[in-house]
Amino acid sequence: MHPATSPTAGIPAGRNHRTPLSRRRFVRGLAAVALAAPLALGAAGCGDDSGGGDGGQVTLSIFWWGGEARAKLTEDVLALYTRKHPEVTFEKTWQANQGYFDKLATLTAGGNPPDLFQIDDNYLAEYAGRSTTLDLGSYRDSGKLDVAKFPKSLLEYGVVDGKLAGVAAGENTQGLVYNKTLLVENGLPEPTTGTSWEEHIAWAEQVAKKTKVPGTQDPSADYKALWVWLRQQGKDLYQGKELGFTVEDVTKWFELWKGARDAGATPTADVIHQGNASDVTKQLVVTGKAATSWVWVNQMPDLKKNTKDELGVVAYPGDPSGQWARASMYWSVFKGSKHRDAAVDVINFLSNDPEAVALLGTDRGLPSNMDLRAKVSETATDPAMKQSIQVETELAQKFGPSPQVPIKGHSKVKSELVKAAENAQYGRVTPAQAAEQFVTACRSAIA
Repeated sequence: MHPATSPTAGIPAGRNHRTPLSRRRFVRGLAAVALAAPLALGAAGCGDDSGGGDGGQVTLSIFWWGGEARAKLTEDVLALYTRKHPEVTFEKTWQANQGYFDKLATLTAGGNPPDLFQIDDNYLAEYAGRSTTLDLGSYRDSGKLDVAKFPKSLLEYGVVDGKLAGVAAGENTQGLVYNKTLLVENGLPEPTTGTSWEEHIAWAEQVAKKTKVPGTQDPSADYKALWVWLRQQGKDLYQGKELGFTVEDVTKWFELWKGARDAGATPTADVIHQGNASDVTKQLVVTGKAATSWVWVNQMPDLKKNTKDELGVVAYPGDPSGQWARASMYWSVFKGSKHRDAAVDVINFLSNDPEAVALLGTDRGLPSNMDLRAKVSETATDPAMKQSIQVETELAQKFGPSPQVPIKGHSKVKSELVKAAENAQYGRVTPAQAAEQFVTACRSAIA
């Protein structure tokens, strides 16, 4: 999962899952990837929830990424489900983010897909496009999957080609985090939601002159900042199966930040690179190398753990309706599962059961059920967590409609943006040349 999807931040790479697959099963799946992927990924058996002759007992396989803390929470909440539904037990598999999607592809192509699995917006459209994910629309329509308390845009962000391919396990949105202590000590105003991009850069220049700390990290390499900015211009990151922007659009974006660099509002290219390359615990706002960083709102607790300064968070600059309720990650059901109904009921339980939601807290993002999110907020003891819930709840009143789920090649698009933006940041090419490079690479990535 990309760093922006913060619930995985800080997970040690290479951590083994709790319930390992046999070597024979794993190797069989691995060998099948190249040979059988197109066929197996499209397979959709017509199973049922009869329990396979086991007296009505159902064993659901479930696969997710995360560290030991998430594994413990997930195992506890699944045990809670089994206590309430004794006929259902789980075959649990988990591992760190690194290599997770390789493993998921191996399991799926090898004929051993999990009934229920965690996925993110880098891959949802790809798996849905191969008919791997079950369309959950009929369950939503019947009420068996209760999404009445979900923000509309959060629910819609799981729709691919008109089918509900995944249900948000939690909500997130973009956040501009700033060093409140630095600003207060120097008598400087705090940023506010609704400030224009040009006003933000002018403010950052003022901060740099007064404090000798660059006012803002340069986000020109940050896909989520570009995405919000495009939506505010009436464009989008994707339009159907194509890019939703032009070379001219990206040129304007890169030129905006060249002006900010030239004015001293941002750090130097080497420091900007540090911000581009580092995880959330080393963002410039907590290392003292910039007064603001561009993150996800629910990263606030992790950021706060790494600085003694007080932090604040507001929406990205511009019209806040350019932002939307984004799924931090999804739960999806394998289309060929023999226990589809039971798997969907588990998703419904994870989303709407008060005990389950309270147990999971904000590990996978803010609870999707708004009523239960409020209850979690009331009981949260971490000030940074309470702040992130409060800010996102306030922003939810200003969110715009969700964009479509990113298309196949999205991960490559994100990495190509970093490459092109850094070429411009270092002055290797002009903004126009960097934009041309980026759009050409993107067209190749999504082809």
